[in-house]
Amino acid sequence: MDALSELLRVVKLSGAVFFNAECAAPWCVRSPPSARIAAHVGFPGCHVIEFHLIAAGAGYIRVGTETTPLTTGDVVMLPHGDTHIMGNGAGVDPLEVELEAKGLLNGELLENHWNGSGEKTGLICGFLACDGRLIQPVLAGLPRVLRVPLRVDVSGEWLENSIRHALAQVSSGTPGSHVIVARLAEVLFAETIRRYILQLPQGRSGWLAAAADAAVGRALAALHNDPARAWSLEDLARTVGVSRSVLTERFARYLGQSPITYLTEWRLELAAESLRCTSRSVMQIATEVGYDSEAAFNRAFKRRFGNPPASYRRHIRAARN
Repeated sequence: MDALSELLRVVKLSGAVFFNAECAAPWCVRSPPSARIAAHVGFPGCHVIEFHLIAAGAGYIRVGTETTPLTTGDVVMLPHGDTHIMGNGAGVDPLEVELEAKGLLNGELLENHWNGSGEKTGLICGFLACDGRLIQPVLAGLPRVLRVPLRVDVSGEWLENSIRHALAQVSSGTPGSHVIVARLAEVLFAETIRRYILQLPQGRSGWLAAAADAAVGRALAALHNDPARAWSLEDLARTVGVSRSVLTERFARYLGQSPITYLTEWRLELAAESLRCTSRSVMQIATEVGYDSEAAFNRAFKRRFGNPPASYRRHIRAARN
């Protein structure tokens, strides 16, 4: 059991869409903010994470004024959905991907737009949709551009080869291949975050740094594994194997709040997700996230979201219609 796995188990990444492209320098493409293509790849109100695997050759990605060089085996992720430019070489106007979004998301290779006559770059691009509020603890600690090399060990090479194989199966129409690709996209996301956590420098704060801390990571995993449990600080500290004062100090250092405050906020986020996505009653949801009283749940929910649960659900449904 670890904190990242427990959180991602609840987030339920979905809606993976891949496309392949082979480009020859000079080439350049501009992608819009991922929110503008969410309707093509996800569900109402979702957050879309875009990523690219450099399958061959080299290139760059630019967000704002920050340019990151890329080489074979690199995965680059846009966790916050920023508009970005990718390319290789100079002197060419960028292709506006938003104008070609339908074709790209249908897997069409727009070679007439992407090809020059120079160095070849192979791209495998994908999108993942998720609940933006539940994934926020992870995303808040990530940079605008996250680059992770895969070809540094056997597991990374296996993942890259698996994605290539799955995409080949999709192209050939093999039954079940789309499901396999979607699952591999989730694995790729988790593996990219895992590798980023492992290379975090000392002294960082935030959820990802907290997950990497031995004591706080175990505490987060326990809370996310069983959020409805009637946790006390003493109970949690005993489970983790440290004193209450040590656990409180480390939570404050990494997350700026106490363990019980963190748990309360996470319970309410889970409740909000259930209100948005299910038809369960307010009392059922309250019980599922650890409240014995519907009245107490209503008060806590209103403090957090500004409306009581029933009104919150009505507003969400009205906005979708």
